[in-house]
Amino acid sequence: MQTGGNRFMEKEQMIREFSAFLPFVRSLSGIGDELWNAPLGEGKWSVGDVVAHMMLWDRYFLEEAIARIARSEPVTVRHLDFDEFNKNAVQYAKGKSRLDIIDAAVNERDEIIRILSALSEEEFMMEHTDGDGRPFSAYGYVQGFIPHDVHHMDQLQAFISKH
Repeated sequence: MQTGGNRFMEKEQMIREFSAFLPFVRSLSGIGDELWNAPLGEGKWSVGDVVAHMMLWDRYFLEEAIARIARSEPVTVRHLDFDEFNKNAVQYAKGKSRLDIIDAAVNERDEIIRILSALSEEEFMMEHTDGDGRPFSAYGYVQGFIPHDVHHMDQLQAFISKH
């Protein structure tokens, strides 16, 4: 029983870390459109592009994996062409306002966290077969995305603090 308790604490800690994106992205509503749209460097994305990128990945995993796990449906997430997906995120950002992107990012992440929090420890850890025939678990997803979040939050914080 000890191991199960530790894993449950690990689940709760992972969800807390995964939730750190929420106050960060909310804080971006306080920056102006000029900074929001400025490239992070020569040939780099803007703050808005990065947030749209993160939001669209959340939406994809919510729809194709996390919500499906909660409904006991097959996981259909696939390994996509990252470059193509990211180009689409930049295009998406061009057509949306700063507050629309922030609201969408908060809503997508909130929904993932709500579902993950409601999963039992077994459901959180359970391996499913994804759309490519590879193993997928909510645990592995969160474990893999926390460093992705941290990378982008650090990147944006460094850029914003210089301006």
